[in-house]
Amino acid sequence: MNSKIKDKNTDGLFEAILCLETVDECYKFFEDLCTVLEIKAMAQRLQVAKMLSEHYVYNDIVNETGASTATISRVNRSLNYGCDGYNVVFSRLADKEGKNE
Repeated sequence: MNSKIKDKNTDGLFEAILCLETVDECYKFFEDLCTVLEIKAMAQRLQVAKMLSEHYVYNDIVNETGASTATISRVNRSLNYGCDGYNVVFSRLADKEGKNE
């Protein structure tokens, strides 16, 4: 757990996110909460992480996502040395995809 961000307000934010049930609800909540650029940046980082976990090379990731090599490096560092959050999400998305087939 990253103690730099853990506090009552952040707990409240995450509890609110966990209350959302549909993609449409997520759009509504995040458009109220964040700027368009903040949402796009988070979406880009998630896509970069997915591509890195699938062993894409930096040049392909830059071309596909428009992310800078600095962003790709930062995401790669999180994948390798972070809290494993990306892997939890990717595993659950894969499980969900498997159930929908």
